[in-house]
Amino acid sequence: MEKKLNCVLLIDDDFATNFINKKIVEKAGITMHIQIALNGKEAIDYLCNKGKFKSSEAVSPKPGLIFLDINMPVMDGWEFINAYKNLVPDEQKKKINIIMLTSSFNPADKAKADSIKEIADYRQKTLNSSMLQEIMTKHFSKISEE
Repeated sequence: MEKKLNCVLLIDDDFATNFINKKIVEKAGITMHIQIALNGKEAIDYLCNKGKFKSSEAVSPKPGLIFLDINMPVMDGWEFINAYKNLVPDEQKKKINIIMLTSSFNPADKAKADSIKEIADYRQKTLNSSMLQEIMTKHFSKISEE
């Protein structure tokens, strides 16, 4: 892969999960910028340059890949998706693949995720390098042509 993603956004309230996922993404070398959000609201703030991400100097790099947990405080994964649909411009959405990465084995969660067009994939935790490679192949096979 010649071209790297602008950013990978990890949305999870578990510090250990974020640490491991960050290391896996770093090792894969798919991006120079990894952003961590501890809940959906923080992630929306990042995507919209609000809150602690508001800066008059620079716009935060927009992610090409988002790993989204379901169960989080403040704003969970489902609430994030609803806010994302309304707040993120359509042009930006076309360039973002959201992977729901969860510990939920509830078939209703998978069915719900499958019914939401903004969610590109639904995967069980934990992320590993072979899963990341599968995701990159499936969703970013044309990245070097962009």
